[in-house]
Amino acid sequence: MYILGDIGNTDTKIFLVSKRNKILKRITFISKKISNNQLKILFKKNKIQINKIEKILFCSVVPNTFKIIKNYFSKITKVKCNEVKNLNLKSMIKIKVDYKQVGSDRITNAISLLDNKNNYIILDFGTATTFDVLIKNTYMGGIIAPGIKLSLNTLSDRATLIPKIELKRMKKVIGSNTLSAVRSGFFWGYAGLIDNMINLIKKETRKSFKVVLTGGFSDLFTSSIKSKVKHNQDITIKGLIKISEQIK
Repeated sequence: MYILGDIGNTDTKIFLVSKRNKILKRITFISKKISNNQLKILFKKNKIQINKIEKILFCSVVPNTFKIIKNYFSKITKVKCNEVKNLNLKSMIKIKVDYKQVGSDRITNAISLLDNKNNYIILDFGTATTFDVLIKNTYMGGIIAPGIKLSLNTLSDRATLIPKIELKRMKKVIGSNTLSAVRSGFFWGYAGLIDNMINLIKKETRKSFKVVLTGGFSDLFTSSIKSKVKHNQDITIKGLIKISEQIK
């Protein structure tokens, strides 16, 4: 069995995967609150048998959290805890930008979809809203925009009369009260941002793309923007599975 994980700014997701690439367990916790003791409790609670683990691989954008997890595994197993950015992935994907400047989650997502035939725009609704451009087997770079939840929380924290708001799909553009006005601004504002970014990418590259949405708010926008898109919440874990095959 393999342990594969995605350490994000908000959440960390750990997957227990069989040799046949079947996801057996999913564990989620807050990235910046993890400790050795919590990891011990989580693994015991989920009945994960460490002696049966053959590979460990993470993509991470939170170095301190990865360090804690790596140290934990070093104490309980001889299996090396790998991080995507520390592997040689040149045989899997070409990268046109400074490798150090690209989050390992974004590289993992790109590898997940890589098929050497199609071009992809990967839109990930995480702590930040990111657009990654993949042309056949080459990662071209991307765009980083403010994350929806982070922006919502910042607005309510800074504006006294605006409460904490849960974003929902909106039919009308003009709000009738503060709640619906803010929801409309964020929902239709981000829908416009998404469509505009996709069009600008197409114009700049002069290519056509398949657009894949993933992450927290992706389900809200699959049918609310002009571009034809596909929704895939397992893009990162599928990328980790593909990369894990490179570990001997």
